[in-house]
Amino acid sequence: MNSNKIRRKSDYPPLASVRLLDQLRERIRYKHYSLSTERTYVQWVRAFVHFHKLRHPREMGKPEVEAFLIWLAAERRVSASTHRQALSALLFLFGEVLGVELPWLDEIGRPRQVRRLPVVLSADEVKRIFRFLQGEHLLLAKLLYGTGLRIMEAMGLRVKDIDFTRNTIIVREAKGNKDRAVMLPATLVEPLRGQLARANVLWARDRADGRPGVYLPHALERKYPRAGASWSWHWVFPQDSLSTDPRSGIVRRHHAHEAAFQRAFKRALHLAQVHQPATPHTLRHSFATQVLQSGYDIRTVQELLGHADVKTTMIYTHVLKVGGGGVRSPLDVL
Repeated sequence: MNSNKIRRKSDYPPLASVRLLDQLRERIRYKHYSLSTERTYVQWVRAFVHFHKLRHPREMGKPEVEAFLIWLAAERRVSASTHRQALSALLFLFGEVLGVELPWLDEIGRPRQVRRLPVVLSADEVKRIFRFLQGEHLLLAKLLYGTGLRIMEAMGLRVKDIDFTRNTIIVREAKGNKDRAVMLPATLVEPLRGQLARANVLWARDRADGRPGVYLPHALERKYPRAGASWSWHWVFPQDSLSTDPRSGIVRRHHAHEAAFQRAFKRALHLAQVHQPATPHTLRHSFATQVLQSGYDIRTVQELLGHADVKTTMIYTHVLKVGGGGVRSPLDVL
């Protein structure tokens, strides 16, 4: 007999779905988690169930969760971050979907988080990479390096988020579901105006064809049914083609997919002969390091990056200490 206690969540509506993974999706959407989180949690729960020969998780508890996590660490040799991701998915399943108390939660071993120094590009390396990017991909790269945005924050920008009057970009519902404001680099004002002009052509075509408006977060689509078709809510970086909304099934225009930009960046990295293991996210690290090197305080950088804890931002000070702004080697004094 399972010793787990059932927890009643009066603030949650009863689940309408019958199948386990559908119940998981339903609860994730109720809590307004992102589509990427939904896909990740579904993947881990499916793997957990298959690992235990299709037993229902309601019949399982601490021993089964530990066995799965040990297998991931010992056999699959997953990273500490992947290990924590799998654990988070299982905790969500037991606590939020099945309504089970987890008195054994603190007994489960967690991999120790090791802070690695981020890869940072020099200004010269960034320039060389930019030479092998063009069009929208070049603008996206400059936006990440010039503002410190995450790649999905840039992809998800709406027309209304660009304030040319105050030279500000508003990042909505970023990591941790927080909004923040970042600077709009003066050199990107005209390129962004040009990008909006290209986006407006697609928006006008969709209106002329009677297409549904773009996706709106949470219940805004029900509250303001015409807002999705308005220019202010349109994507700054829309896809050239239409796609099917994975949650609603509506065929509409989504924002550009990050995979195409990641491939273009990888190609530019090779052509520029930059041998750092860099990704588009490296531009965010490079932004933070350059801003600190320019003399701005750590709290300012923390706000620009949207970090909840200043300890996360402090990692860039270690990069500076190792690099040109750090201690001078005694060998160079000889």
